[in-house]
Amino acid sequence: MYQRPRRNRKNTSIRNMIAETNLSVDHLIYPLFVTDLKEEKVAITSMPNCYRWSQEAILKEIESCVALGLNHFVLFPAVREENKDKVASYSYSEENFYLHVIRAIKERFPQVTLMSDVAMDPYSSDGHDGLVENGEILNDQTLPILAKMSVAQAQAGIDIIGPSDMMDGRVGYIREALDDEGWTNTSIMSYAVKYASAYYGPFRDALDSAPKAGDKKTYQMNPANKKEALLEAMLDAEQGADFLMVKPALAYLDVIHVLKENFALPVTAYNVSGEYAMIHAAVKQGWLDYQPVVMETLLSMRRAGADGILSYFAKDVAQWMKKI
Repeated sequence: MYQRPRRNRKNTSIRNMIAETNLSVDHLIYPLFVTDLKEEKVAITSMPNCYRWSQEAILKEIESCVALGLNHFVLFPAVREENKDKVASYSYSEENFYLHVIRAIKERFPQVTLMSDVAMDPYSSDGHDGLVENGEILNDQTLPILAKMSVAQAQAGIDIIGPSDMMDGRVGYIREALDDEGWTNTSIMSYAVKYASAYYGPFRDALDSAPKAGDKKTYQMNPANKKEALLEAMLDAEQGADFLMVKPALAYLDVIHVLKENFALPVTAYNVSGEYAMIHAAVKQGWLDYQPVVMETLLSMRRAGADGILSYFAKDVAQWMKKI
């Protein structure tokens, strides 16, 4: 036998030298939930070790992450029901606690990268990502609301706008609005390929943002489709997106790969709440070993082509890497 592949696996040093894929803390974006409640943190039952953080508590949490070398964060607001209405007006109000949290974080930690969430659902009394009228999600009428939200977030200090709504044309509309207001350096990480997935349940628990009626299948993508992902990504790239995201990640590794092969823009993947909860549930039962399965899961996303990964495992991974 002239070829014995096992020779290149015979010790850790050789395996590390020829590893085709690597995962570092620089690849990770840590999602955090923020609230205006007085409690320092409120546990999210369906997402172990995840919390809704108060403004003061989230500053402490980010400080501990920065000490581990974790410097990229995406923020999601848990909004009180009384601040929600049909047109999501609180999303761009000066009273919006989310904007105050962004300012506080950037003032204390100017070096970190902050990504936002742009969609109506956290602020909408209907719980949908777009404007609802007679049971229909109105696309074009939603765009000005998303643009106002994006400009308000840029003014507060957000580095990367994250449109997660899946309205057609929203990236171009937001890009134009940002540029018109002088925010030409504010990036857009488009949720370009966001599927109507069953993996989002725990996230909706975290934000109390589930639709009051109907579902999101008229605007989020059909899980059966891959070619359509190329169309969605192409449109967002043409409209000025700086990053293209695939969400969820684990069940869509083939889609991450096809985007990486076809676009020059960085591709990111969202390791979503359901994926996170499944691993924790299996670990709790003693069926899986936590650290190895988390590392293998995230490595698979990198191998598929993800340049960055949004993951609730990010802080744990940063702690493990700090000890190496």
